[in-house]
Amino acid sequence: MAGWHESKCSRIEHARTVPSPADIRAWCTICGVPDQAADLTATLRAVESMYVEWRRMVRSGMRRLQEAPLPLYERTRQFRIYEPGVIPGLFQTAEYARARMGRIVEFNGIPDDLDAAVAARLERQRVLRRGDHQFAVVLEEWALRSRIGSTEMMAGQLAHLSEQSALPSVTLGIIPARTARTMWSSPGFWIFDESRVLIETPAAELAITQPREIAVYMRTFAELAAMAAYGNQARELINLAIADFS
Repeated sequence: MAGWHESKCSRIEHARTVPSPADIRAWCTICGVPDQAADLTATLRAVESMYVEWRRMVRSGMRRLQEAPLPLYERTRQFRIYEPGVIPGLFQTAEYARARMGRIVEFNGIPDDLDAAVAARLERQRVLRRGDHQFAVVLEEWALRSRIGSTEMMAGQLAHLSEQSALPSVTLGIIPARTARTMWSSPGFWIFDESRVLIETPAAELAITQPREIAVYMRTFAELAAMAAYGNQARELINLAIADFS
């Protein structure tokens, strides 16, 4: 019905040829499920790009890794960010970023270009104040207390986080450690609009683009956000952590 040659069908069935987006749309239409075409096309695009090894991305250092996402950041209107144990890069001080990335450089044995990498990370933070962007951020309380450097540096980082949370574009929620949980904690993830989810692991970056999987992360974020404290309650949790470090 699609007019495909028998050999083409065989190559696709035996994974010797990758179907094109047009092939997928035609096949779904013929099978009577045109609504599945978008999801399958996203799966096709994700096959090669979903799992990107860190070592391949950072073989020349950390700077390129910090610069690469900038176009994605600039075109994203709604950021949804969940982190269980670290302060997100958009809200890091130079000292915190240096401590965190310095440990990554040491652990992975990659070229040390920390000065350039820290500068690139701070440059990405311009999206907080430029353009039409909104940031919904949910942190576990542990992220406030997970020390990766001196106590003075941590206190300064948390004060900076509190200041940034007052920006009109930012909504910061913190899940108290003692809260009654209705959703389990998760590895950190960032949702860019409703088109992409990025997850960092010790070995790789996972990029999710399939609509059905993005929907799962959207629901997960909503559940986590519902448990968080906001406004004065969130700032009080930050102040308590600052007091402990001080």
